[in-house]
Order: sequence, then structure tokens, then C-alpha cells
Amino acid sequence: MAAMAEALATEHAHRSRLLEGMAHAVAARGYADTTIADIVREASVSRRTFYEHFQTKADCLVALYEAASHNALNVLRDAIDPSHEWQTQVERALSAYLACMAANPVLMRTLFIEILGLGAPGLAARRRVNQEIADFMLGVIQKGLTPQMATAVVGGINELVLQYIEQDRVASLGELVAPASALVRA
Repeated sequence: MAAMAEALATEHAHRSRLLEGMAHAVAARGYADTTIADIVREASVSRRTFYEHFQTKADCLVALYEAASHNALNVLRDAIDPSHEWQTQVERALSAYLACMAANPVLMRTLFIEILGLGAPGLAARRRVNQEIADFMLGVIQKGLTPQMATAVVGGINELVLQYIEQDRVASLGELVAPASALVRA
């Protein structure tokens, strides 16, 4: 049992290092110019280890996108305090979420823009993550919010974030708390 647990821990560590290696490589070179050799060099693992976890560079980017998005969703979850009104919870959660994204502007640019360059697999990953956020929102705001409205709100907030990324204003994402909160309240 101990040997199996150690093997699983090593496998998880390698995957985490590969995702981190992908993030560093893409930040330095952009997705199009990043090679698998760049990723494994940044991760300090072998090419064989890469292929044990991912079939392609695109698969690794999708995994990075999903891991970073789940981290941001966990930030949202942790910011919720049911002892406050839902409007206050929304503002706190959005503040935490946007601050989390602002903390790593290069990664945010990569994930919000490069993921779309993957075509159908990137779009599918984006839709899965957006659906998770919409479902989370439905769980917090239990009055008058339909699934379609939750999806529209998530899409609207993503577009606001994307505008800030394109304008190199990621450090100012906190400015979006008020308009994003107003969108949720509406």
C-alpha cells in the first residue's frame, strides 16, 4: 500500500510540474512557439514523462486551463460566507476571484486567449469551466436566477476580463468588481 501511495504522489507531482512547466514556457514564448522540449525543460522531467500524462501540447494547455480555472473557482467558494446577504457574498467572491486572476497576468492572458486558439478542444474546456462557474452561481443565488441567466452573467464577466487582458490592464481587474456585481444583481 505504501509503495502505491508513493507512486501516486510521484505521478501527481510530475503532472503538477508539467503544468507549471507549461505555464512558464508559454509565458516566456507564447503557446505557438512553445515546444514539448520547452515544457519538459521547465518542468525538469523527461519527454517520456510528458507523454505519460499528455498526448499533445494542446492537451497539456487544456489541463493547465482547467487546473487554473478550478483554482479560481476554489477562491470563489472560499470567499462565500453564508452568514451575509447574497449580494455581499457576490461582491466578496468577485473581489477574491478577480484578485486571484490579477496575481498572474501572463498566465491569464495565456489562458483566456490561447485556449481559444486550440479550436474545438479549447472551446469545450472553456465551456466546461464556464458551466461549473454558472452552476456555482446558481447554488449561491437561489432566487430568480435561471441557468441561462447564470451562463450569460459568466460570459459577460469573462468578456470584461478579456477586454482588460487585451488592454494590458490585468493589474486593474479589481475595477470590474462593481460592474460585475451589478450584472449579477440585475
